[in-house]
Amino acid sequence: MEQVYIFMLFVFLVLAVIDLVVGVSNDAANFLNSAVGSKVATIRTIMIVASVGVAVGAIFSSGMMEIARKGIFNPQLFYFDEVMIIFMSVILADILLFDLFNTIGLPTSTTVSIVFELLGAAACVATFKTFKANQPLWQAFDYINTAEAGKIITGIFTSVIIAFTVGTIVQYLARLVFSFRYQEQVKYVGGVFGGISLTALTYFIVFKGLKDVAFIPKSAIAWMDTNILPLLLGCLVFYSVLSQVLIKMKVNIFRVIILSGTFALAMAFAGNDLVNFIGVPVAAYQSYDIWHVSGEAHNGLLMGSLAANELSTPTAILLLTGFLMILTLWFSKKARHVIDTGVNLSRQNESGEEKFSSNFLSRFLVRITVGVANGVNFIMPKKLSDKIDSRFEKAEEDPNVKEEDLPAFDLVRAAINLVVSSSLIAIGTSFKLPLSTTYVTFMVAMGSSLADRAWGRDSAVYRVAGVLNVIGGWFLTAIVAFIGAFIVASILYYGSVIGLILMILVVGFLLIRNAIAYRNKQKAKAQGRRFERADLATIGGVIKESSNYVSETIYRIDQLYSKVVKNLGTQDLSKLTKNKKNAKKLEKELDELKGNVYYFIKSLNESSVASSKFYILILDYLQDMAQCLTAITLNSYEHVNNNHKNLKFNQLRDLKAISDKMENVFKAEAEIFKGEDYSKLHTILEECKVLKDEVSKMVQKQIDRIRTTETSQKTTKLYFSILLETNALIRANNNLMMQFEEYQKQQMRARSKFGTQKRI
Repeated sequence: MEQVYIFMLFVFLVLAVIDLVVGVSNDAANFLNSAVGSKVATIRTIMIVASVGVAVGAIFSSGMMEIARKGIFNPQLFYFDEVMIIFMSVILADILLFDLFNTIGLPTSTTVSIVFELLGAAACVATFKTFKANQPLWQAFDYINTAEAGKIITGIFTSVIIAFTVGTIVQYLARLVFSFRYQEQVKYVGGVFGGISLTALTYFIVFKGLKDVAFIPKSAIAWMDTNILPLLLGCLVFYSVLSQVLIKMKVNIFRVIILSGTFALAMAFAGNDLVNFIGVPVAAYQSYDIWHVSGEAHNGLLMGSLAANELSTPTAILLLTGFLMILTLWFSKKARHVIDTGVNLSRQNESGEEKFSSNFLSRFLVRITVGVANGVNFIMPKKLSDKIDSRFEKAEEDPNVKEEDLPAFDLVRAAINLVVSSSLIAIGTSFKLPLSTTYVTFMVAMGSSLADRAWGRDSAVYRVAGVLNVIGGWFLTAIVAFIGAFIVASILYYGSVIGLILMILVVGFLLIRNAIAYRNKQKAKAQGRRFERADLATIGGVIKESSNYVSETIYRIDQLYSKVVKNLGTQDLSKLTKNKKNAKKLEKELDELKGNVYYFIKSLNESSVASSKFYILILDYLQDMAQCLTAITLNSYEHVNNNHKNLKFNQLRDLKAISDKMENVFKAEAEIFKGEDYSKLHTILEECKVLKDEVSKMVQKQIDRIRTTETSQKTTKLYFSILLETNALIRANNNLMMQFEEYQKQQMRARSKFGTQKRI
């Protein structure tokens, strides 16, 4: 039997490394949001500071490991084999949960997942133990550390409200003091602000964090606790004087605070979240070590030793884990992308793509907030209101700086985000509460964004929807984690070795599938077409870039149209489903390009107005074509999905004929745009006119069929919709070609005029 547990330890090791890499990739970049978003330093500098913080935090995290051993369940009531089932269920369920949430695209939290997985697995084993002992079901609660578990769960969920509230209040006060033109105010109050910020960081990191480090003498910690007030006052005076001296030396004190805060938050992350990744495997290893030394049977040793306070995590394991976290931070591509949500939802301006759609609740909350704000403004004296509003007037942006080089928010907000987040997380760590680092940092950032009036009337509903989406994902994580761990524990409890092997195979399959899906997603994203504004600065640049994009889009539309007609004829629902997704993907891509037109035009100089107009018209015609194709695809899919009769042979034959002719026309058109030789466009235009006439004749033929032969109402509706949308598609395509043809004529007139002037 011992070989089985050795095999389980090997599985724990492998899954712990995987869980660590996945967890850091998903969570660790949260402490980079403020520094990266404010562009306070280069990415390299920020990463170095964060890496040092992670290394130090990993060493300080030993005290948090007891959460996995005794924070959720009472180990003295479980035997060794039962404890191993609980721990194995947790780590297997964790992998399954991450795969599920990544597949459906919902946010999750490693802290919430590990706590509720421990609770679910322990509840499952406790339930089966009560059944075996013929005890009442309610006695299963005796096996759960309800007091500690309730404290942890309450701490996790209340941290959302606390983080948002504190972030909002502190940022509002900071903005009243500094305004958006903080360069002047910092000369007078920057020293005090720096002193308070650095003292807070020092207190929560050094004085609180050192309590859990094994190699710090207890007498030193006791001395610090006794003299905490004088130490804090001394730090405040020292840091305030130091900050003021640095300001006099022209050193940006906000840069010092932000980099210090990044270190602090990275340290708090490692100290607080490391238990999520290795807490369970370490507890499993310690359980095996206790059982192996005891010499008892695997089902005869109660694991009360896990609750011993002197049981600590070896420093070597903490150092190795910190090293792996740093490697993941530097080399994981996924870690570089997870900051997008936080920065996007908290950015000061309203440019860029909104990643979340509005919903009823977000619209309701925004309306309520607007109503309350109007009521407050009505009551408040106008002079006071104007004075407050003046503190929130944004500084003018440097017109010489490109928009992509502008920070998402200024240094004041970045400093507040980091100081408040790291302080709250460090407080939770000191009380042994595994707060969700992801959600604390996220909610502080959202609160500071709200206080900073970053959510304007044009963006508020989308950003509130984003916040609700993330919080909803958190609650869903708790439910799914509990149920998932309960089910996995049931399989392991009754399936024994066979159940373990089965679950390992399932997890391995899902990991491989997820890796392939992620790689394909990144590959598709890399192939996605986007115009660079530098290439669109002149009419010539717009023509060149638009020609290439039109060629690609025309080819995609042609391929999709042919496939839809073919799959409609064969009634292939699965392929029509794929066609529908591809059509919507194309339409969304074009809609995103059009959505950025406002900011594109706003950033151009006067000489580029003509190019922007051409760009807008091209996108509009392409979007019209994509919408027609989406309508054709959706109608065909709905018809087959509802099991309606197939189109008549004559109808399918006519559609196939139109499809073949469109294919010839679109292929020739794509080649013209690819080669940028617009002199042949008039030939394609003539062919399109003939094609439109044929579509009109087919409409008339169908009218005659209705009056002379038996036809289905549903098939007639589908056939007419396809023909009419095809006609609209060809018309939009003609407008597109005419736009390029007009450009060709203008070029010829310009060359002719230039030649005449040269001869004169």
